[in-house]
Amino acid sequence: MEHILAKVSIMLVPALFAVTLHEVAHGYIADRFGDPTARLLGRLTLNPLKHLDPIGTLALLFFGFGWARPVPVNYNNLRNPKKDMIWVALAGPVTNFSLAVLSALVLKGLGLLVSSGVLQGTALALALEPLFLMMAFSLLINVVLGLFNLIPVPPLDGGRVLNGLLPEKQAETLARLEPFGFVIIVFIIFFTNIWSTVLFPVVYYISGLLTGSQRFLIDRVLNFLLSH
Repeated sequence: MEHILAKVSIMLVPALFAVTLHEVAHGYIADRFGDPTARLLGRLTLNPLKHLDPIGTLALLFFGFGWARPVPVNYNNLRNPKKDMIWVALAGPVTNFSLAVLSALVLKGLGLLVSSGVLQGTALALALEPLFLMMAFSLLINVVLGLFNLIPVPPLDGGRVLNGLLPEKQAETLARLEPFGFVIIVFIIFFTNIWSTVLFPVVYYISGLLTGSQRFLIDRVLNFLLSH
């Protein structure tokens, strides 16, 4: 039980921050392109309670990917619906990748503090290990969410981007998949080896590029989260 609580304490804040900012980014860009729906419904807020989907949050904590309650976007309010929806959709993954870069920079900063010895013997030094793990998880979960949401299957962001890029006829065909999109995604993740052979190696590679000499922290947080 104690180990489970330790895992949740490391994962909860980065996970909530990642999914909340992902959804706020969608709503903010939609508002900029003419659709105030999210703003009028109070969804342009950093309060995670406004965005959480209970099942999606549990999936995020237990399986490493998940979702929030989607920010409502009225396609017809956008000034140039087909083109603008591409930018609205991309806003979420771009935000996650930006958070991943920010997490990597914080990790590097913490690493410099440790190597300088400035914090040695201070109370803050005791908090460094969980802080390192938290920032490493933040980097990892944001890379996961960014890539996962770019899978070109509606209703994921990648599906909406592809829909905006395709000619009208092909876009209509793709849009018909949306009612079955969640089933397709669950099948891809749990009943094929795409996660282990394609998505996770890409996640690990990108995380390694961002952390550089501190790649070992990604291994450490993965071992911590997968341990019993």
